[in-house]
Amino acid sequence: MAQEYDAVFVGAGHNALAAAVHLASRGWSVGVFERNETPGGAVRTEEATLPGFRHDLYATNLGLFAGSAFFKEHGEALARHGLALVPAEDCFATPTPSGRWFGVSRDLEQTAARAEALSPQDARRWREMVAEFGGNAPHLFAILGSPMSWRALAGIGWRTWRAKGTAGTLELARLLASSPREFLEQNFVSPEIRAAMGAWGMHLDFAPDIAGGALFPYLESMVDQAMGMVVGKGGADTIVRAMVARIGELGGVVQTGCEVTGIRHGTGGADGIRLADGREVTARRAVVAGVTPGALVERLLGGDSGDVGFDAGARRFRHGPGTMMVHLALSDLPDWSAGDELKRFLYVHLAPDLDMMAKAYGEAVAGLLPVEPLIVVGQQTAVDPSRAPEGRHTLWVQVRMVPGEIRGDAAGIITSRDWAEAGEAYADRVVDIIERYAPGTKAKILGRHVETPADLERRNPNLVGGDSVSGSHHLSQNFLFRPMPGWARYRTPVEKLYLIGASTWPGGGLGAGSGYMLAQELGRR
Repeated sequence: MAQEYDAVFVGAGHNALAAAVHLASRGWSVGVFERNETPGGAVRTEEATLPGFRHDLYATNLGLFAGSAFFKEHGEALARHGLALVPAEDCFATPTPSGRWFGVSRDLEQTAARAEALSPQDARRWREMVAEFGGNAPHLFAILGSPMSWRALAGIGWRTWRAKGTAGTLELARLLASSPREFLEQNFVSPEIRAAMGAWGMHLDFAPDIAGGALFPYLESMVDQAMGMVVGKGGADTIVRAMVARIGELGGVVQTGCEVTGIRHGTGGADGIRLADGREVTARRAVVAGVTPGALVERLLGGDSGDVGFDAGARRFRHGPGTMMVHLALSDLPDWSAGDELKRFLYVHLAPDLDMMAKAYGEAVAGLLPVEPLIVVGQQTAVDPSRAPEGRHTLWVQVRMVPGEIRGDAAGIITSRDWAEAGEAYADRVVDIIERYAPGTKAKILGRHVETPADLERRNPNLVGGDSVSGSHHLSQNFLFRPMPGWARYRTPVEKLYLIGASTWPGGGLGAGSGYMLAQELGRR
């Protein structure tokens, strides 16, 4: 029997699931079709090393999701379907080889005391910045939570000017345009504080000297100070399982193992999809694709959307450097040389200064395996023991940055140019770096699972070259220019065909922004 829905979704990433939840709650019939056997896109939790050890394979931080407008509206319903979050009071820390370190905890006095030990001047500035954040946050989050249109931005600019005046508005505009180094050197003298905050820029693709990269380090640091961080109880996939269940409760369908090979469209616009098994599914009101712009044009539209400019822009869409994941099952948490207090933190960044980050980024962009990449060590079991057998732990290790395609090794050691061969050797380098900061960690490893950039793209084609945020966030491809100039409102040249996901505004992260904003617009029609 033919399948027919009001809205059909290509891919079951968290943005698509959020959009389907919202539209279904407004009475739309929805069908979500996913090529993999598991929904969730970059949100996957698996026993990747040993039985009983649940690892978030890719995304893990649910702070954006918990603070999103989507969660505010639908969180109560999702909680009925098992969504459970675990707060982290000790958020992120960065140790240095000397043993000095800085970390942000939700307790302001603890954070300020750490800053005081490094620089009394910086401790005062930290307190000032926290106090100022309450006045800045509404305007910054208004931008991040608004569809990208000149009218919306003009309204935000007017309200910001009314609240903060000319000087305050210009200061926020300067923050949006600044590089991480510019922002951090203007505010702090301690290299440890600069490194701890600057590491957040590398979670996207903002090396210290790239314009537009200051916003994320600022927001993440201030939000973590004000509210702490959040992970999913038992794994990040708690949000996926809850959204899938909610869609089913509302009469919708999520079908996995169903690869979409094309989008049907004609003079009346998009009216359905074609599946690899030969089936066709009809969409009465909308087809929503959670793919990259290039995949939309080349794979789903046969190379022609009907608009030459759109197609050219899709082909020029830039992806950032790759990411590598190393998952470890441990007998105990690392013994950090900087002190046992670091065992409490959800994230420990191994990146001692801004220059090291800039060097690693440059090497990765040049196609070289960095001598020393930034390493994000996630200690989820420090706050959520349910992810491992009693007394055991998982370690979530994200390596930023690495090249999607290997042209060489900046250290001159690894000779392979194929990730299938180089992956384990480079993972050894990563574990060696962790060992320098936490001697004895190697002896605690019970199991290891490596996901190279090639593995990331194989599992999720949106992560081109292992780009975990599905497209560069540099200023030329952000805000009104994401995914390309003139197409920041989720529409495409094909009527009733829409594009969402991390490649669209507001970009990477688990805030469900693109899916929810599009669904709000469609639901009002």
